[in-house]
Amino acid sequence: MSEENEKTGPDANPTDAATEDDRRLPKQIYVLVAAAFIVALGYGIIAPVLPQFAASFDFGVTAATIVVSSFAFFRFVFSPTSGRLVDAFGERRIYITGLLIVAASTGAVAFAQDYWQLLIFRGLGGIGSTMFSVSAMALIIRLAPVDARAKASSTYATAFLVGNIAGPVLGGAMAGWGMRIPFIIYAVGLVIAAIVVRIFLASTASFGSSTKSGRARLEATKDEKQMKVMTFRQAWQDSAYRSALLSAFVQGWSAMGIRVAIYPLFAIQALKADTAVAGLALTMFAIGNASAVTVVGRFADTYGRKPFIQWGLLSLGVTTAALAFTDSIWLFFVFSVLAGIGSGLANPAQQATVADVIGRDRKGGRVLSKYQMALDGGAILGPVIAGAVVDHFDYSWAFVLTGALCLIAAGVWFTGRETRPRVRVQTD
Repeated sequence: MSEENEKTGPDANPTDAATEDDRRLPKQIYVLVAAAFIVALGYGIIAPVLPQFAASFDFGVTAATIVVSSFAFFRFVFSPTSGRLVDAFGERRIYITGLLIVAASTGAVAFAQDYWQLLIFRGLGGIGSTMFSVSAMALIIRLAPVDARAKASSTYATAFLVGNIAGPVLGGAMAGWGMRIPFIIYAVGLVIAAIVVRIFLASTASFGSSTKSGRARLEATKDEKQMKVMTFRQAWQDSAYRSALLSAFVQGWSAMGIRVAIYPLFAIQALKADTAVAGLALTMFAIGNASAVTVVGRFADTYGRKPFIQWGLLSLGVTTAALAFTDSIWLFFVFSVLAGIGSGLANPAQQATVADVIGRDRKGGRVLSKYQMALDGGAILGPVIAGAVVDHFDYSWAFVLTGALCLIAAGVWFTGRETRPRVRVQTD
C-alpha cells in the first residue's frame, strides 16, 4: 500500500494518508445499524405472511401479488418527494417520521377488513419506507468518516441482511398465531426503532469527523440551514454518478427483482424441485451476499470503489447468465451463492461512490432519491420484463438478458470516475 491518497470531490484532501482511527465508525452509525436490523427483522417476519393474507380475501392470485407490489410502487413514486423533504427538514427528522409512517400502516394492515383496505394500507407503507431509506443514506454520508464510507455502507447492509435472514425463521415460528399478529409485532418493532433513533441520535448538525488530524473525532460541521443543496443536474454531470445510477438499476433488476420473482419459479417449474428448494436458493443468494458485504467495505475504502463494483457486476452477470444452461439443483445453489457474492461486492462500493459525489458539506436528498428510484425501478421492471420473456421464450433467455445487463453496466464503469483512488494506510 505505497500509493498516496488522491482524494477527489468535495471531501478532497490529497495530502493525508488514512489511519486506523480515520476508519473507526462513530457510535451514531451503530444506532442506525441497530434500527436497520429491527426494520429488516420485522420485514422478514411479515414477508411470508403478506401474500397469504392478501389471498385470504378471495380476490385471486394476481390481486394478492398487486398488494406485494404496491409497497415498491409507492416507494418509487414518492422517492423524489422524500429527497426534497430530507433537504428541507433534515435527515433525522424524516428518518423517524418514515419509520412511524410504516409502523402506522403496518399496524393498520393487521386490522384490515377487506382487500382494498389492505391494498391502501400496505401501499402507504411504501411512502414511509422511502423516507427512511433516503434519509438513512444521507445520515451515513454525514456521519461516516470520509475514509470509511464503504465500511459504513457494508455494516448497515449487513444488519439488513441478517435481519432478512432471521425474520422468516421467526415468522415461521409464529405460524400458529394467525396472519394478523406478525403485522402487529412488526409495527411495535418499528416504533421501538424510532424511539432508539430519537434518543441516541442527536442532531446531525454537530456531526463530522476530522481526517486532517489523523484521529476519528467528532467536530462541528456547517449549520444545516447554511448547507447548499446538490441538485440532480449537478450530480448528473459526474460520470461516477451516472454510472452508479445504471448499475443501481441493474442491481435492482437482478439482485432484488429477478432473484425474488424468477429464481423460485425456475426451481419449481424448470428444475422440477419443491418449494423448499426454491426457498433454499434464496437463502444461498443471501448467504453469498452477506459474506461479501461484511468484508468488502474496508477494502473498497482502501483500494477504490470501481474494482469492486466492476468485479461484482461481472460475477453477478456471468453466474446469472450461467443459470440458462443449468439443469442441476446443486449447480443452481452454487450459482446462487456466487451471484450473491457479486451483488455484495458491488453494493457497498456503489453507495459509497454516491456518497463521495455528494460529500459531507452538501445536502444530497434529491440526488439520493434518484439513486433509490434507480434501484426500485429495476426491482419493479425486472420481474415484469423477465416474466414476459419467460412466457414468450423460456427461462434461459430471461437469465441471459439479465446477465447481459450486468456486463453492460460493468463496462460502462470504465468511463465512470473513480471517486476514491487507492490510499496509503498508516498503522501507527
